[in-house]
Amino acid sequence: MSRVDAALDLSPGTSLILDGVEWVVEHAEPQYGRAVLVSVGGERMPATFRFLINHPGCRQSTRHASVPAANRGRQPAGLGDLTARQRELVALRVAHLLEVETGFRSGDPLRPGPGEPKACYDLAITTRTQRRRAKAAELAALDADQARLLGLGRISYRTLQRWEVRRRQFGAVGCADDRWLRVVVGHPSVGEQVREAIHAVHVETMHRSRVSMRTRERMIHQYLRERHGAEAEAAIPSYGTLRLVWREWFGPGGARQRYARTAELPTSGGHVVVHRPGQVVALDTTILPVKVRETVFGEPVSVHLTIALDVYTHSLVAFRLTLVSDSAVDVAMLLRDVTMPLPMRADWGPDMAWPYPGLPAAVVAEFAGYEVAGLPFFAPETITTDHGSVYRNHQLVEVQRVLGANILPARVLRPTDKHAVERAFGGLRSLLFEYLLGYTGVDVADRGIDPEADAVLTIDAMEHLIATWTVRIWQNRRLGEHAPCWDPAGDHSPNTLFAAAMVQGGFAMEIPSPQLYYQLLPAHHVAIHGRRGVKIRGLWYDGDALDDYRHGPSARGGRHQGRWVIRRDPRDARTVFFQDPNTHDWHPLRWTGLPPDGEVPAFSDARVRDLLAAARQAGLRPRSDAELLPLLLDLIGAHIPVDAWPTQMAKTDRTAHAREATQARAAAIDRPTSAGTDRPGSATSGTPGDATRKSTSSHWSGDHGTGADAVGRQGWRERAQQAQQSVDSDRAHRRREALAELPVTPPARLGDGFRRRNLFLLPPGEDTGPGTNSDQVTGEHPPEAS
Repeated sequence: MSRVDAALDLSPGTSLILDGVEWVVEHAEPQYGRAVLVSVGGERMPATFRFLINHPGCRQSTRHASVPAANRGRQPAGLGDLTARQRELVALRVAHLLEVETGFRSGDPLRPGPGEPKACYDLAITTRTQRRRAKAAELAALDADQARLLGLGRISYRTLQRWEVRRRQFGAVGCADDRWLRVVVGHPSVGEQVREAIHAVHVETMHRSRVSMRTRERMIHQYLRERHGAEAEAAIPSYGTLRLVWREWFGPGGARQRYARTAELPTSGGHVVVHRPGQVVALDTTILPVKVRETVFGEPVSVHLTIALDVYTHSLVAFRLTLVSDSAVDVAMLLRDVTMPLPMRADWGPDMAWPYPGLPAAVVAEFAGYEVAGLPFFAPETITTDHGSVYRNHQLVEVQRVLGANILPARVLRPTDKHAVERAFGGLRSLLFEYLLGYTGVDVADRGIDPEADAVLTIDAMEHLIATWTVRIWQNRRLGEHAPCWDPAGDHSPNTLFAAAMVQGGFAMEIPSPQLYYQLLPAHHVAIHGRRGVKIRGLWYDGDALDDYRHGPSARGGRHQGRWVIRRDPRDARTVFFQDPNTHDWHPLRWTGLPPDGEVPAFSDARVRDLLAAARQAGLRPRSDAELLPLLLDLIGAHIPVDAWPTQMAKTDRTAHAREATQARAAAIDRPTSAGTDRPGSATSGTPGDATRKSTSSHWSGDHGTGADAVGRQGWRERAQQAQQSVDSDRAHRRREALAELPVTPPARLGDGFRRRNLFLLPPGEDTGPGTNSDQVTGEHPPEAS
């Protein structure tokens, strides 16, 4: 794990920052887990180790010796900040230190180099002091030019001692020269008056049309001459310095002037014997042979099971269930689970609590902050994986540096390198999965009739079942042929092997800090925009934590000079994380396109890729200009033929067109509005004149054009809105007119006229005289009017 945030140094004399106040550890009592702190003003405060370790506002002071000089007041440096040449020099220094410590430059006695170990570095006949003096003499005997090229010039016994201490604290980067990562001091030749002139010219050139850097330089000279006199021009640096400063402060300036203004708006080959827990941890992933459901009423799905197995004790120290194939961040979080104790769950009894003698459960709970279950945890030394891409990427290289582990892929066609984890999958299948509904068998030929219909467990229920089964059954099962070499005939379980290892070699209880989560996330080195925040993979993120660092580059040196480190979780793209260089606290930065919390579900990089793939399948693919040119010409020719080009029109036609548009706008402005009316020219519907007046102080979301183009585009939008409003107003008017006079009595029911008169009565004929009617013919009285 990270050597800076791995543990809190509570030795007497060290400085701590607690809620922004500096305290000094007066004395500590590790046997009782407590210490006494003294403030700068002399105030004394007793505190427990548990309180200090779990307090979110407690951190080590940057003035402490555990923080390297290159990191004070800045974000921690890493090997990624060094160039390729500098990393080679660091690796050479580490090799010399390993030869002093172990006698072998590789640090591994199983992989000796030619002639190793040398007599002067043999651990059996020499002491560490003798080996360091021999190494200092060996490096001093090198040719001066050769030693300088190798970064080994003027190396003394004290230098070797300092390098070893720093390597143990911070890893290989502790052997790097602080001059490689020195603080960016800026440009001393840029004084306060020159700074004022540069910012003034920047504001002025943003208002004007685009100009060259040479013109900006002359404007800086003009500003200083007119504001501070001709003698102030002597303090102006050269054109090259001004050009470099302008690029550092305001960026390369490759954007077009209109878009730049928009952006400124607020808005080994031998046999290895494993003899201790954590020495080798094997990782592997397989498809869970049990169908599960996403939710209680969800569809049956297949999930991926990733486990971490301690090769010595055969303990399942961690596992993960993922709906999709695991990614690098899932593996990183799985390794983080290996280093952390497993908390007790609500339905777990006392028989599943921490059982190992030699380290009481109360002590572990005191440091962890919660009750701990009976599962080993440790910092892994070597991690064995297969050759999948999820284990071979740049992020896992950074993860192994942060954890202080060594990730070694298994050798090709060597099944013995990972036989333990493969047999663990077989044990899980025969001891647990075969008893569950939805079991799919070894292959398709052995599958049941319908395992999908048999699936009853959800993903959460399956995760809880595996965790309970691991702590209660797997950790207590008899190993049999996997007994240790020192007691092959004895009865042992993973728990008893771990307890025996604690008695034999002790147990280094290292509980990582919460900051380990952020250090295992992918890092992006970006610049902070003054108004918009940081841009990560095409999305802008912003937050209050960036307010103090918006108007200047980072003090970070090396390869990513002037850049800020932003951590991103690929599983949730709504938030990224920024570490304050002064307090070293982590702050979330939300995506600027998000509404308030709780309205948008989480989305990942995979979801964005799936969306783009579906769009391509639907024919929504980006096209090049060459492919779009025929469509563009057809579209323009249909709406704007060549005869309608302004250059092809007569002068009188152009003038008439301009006059007509101007008169229409003037008439809309002058048209009076009558009270109670609802017409396109009224205030309730928004007249084009009102829109014209408003357009002088408002910005459109898509195009910030000025002049006739913007007015023309705005006029077409207003015309479309006005047409829609007119249709809506006419419909509303007709509805009001239809309901203006309501009937006094309700109308009769449908069919009443037929029920109250004779259905066989014939209507009067055309030849019926005035003195005759149908009533006289039939002799019946007419019915009442219905």
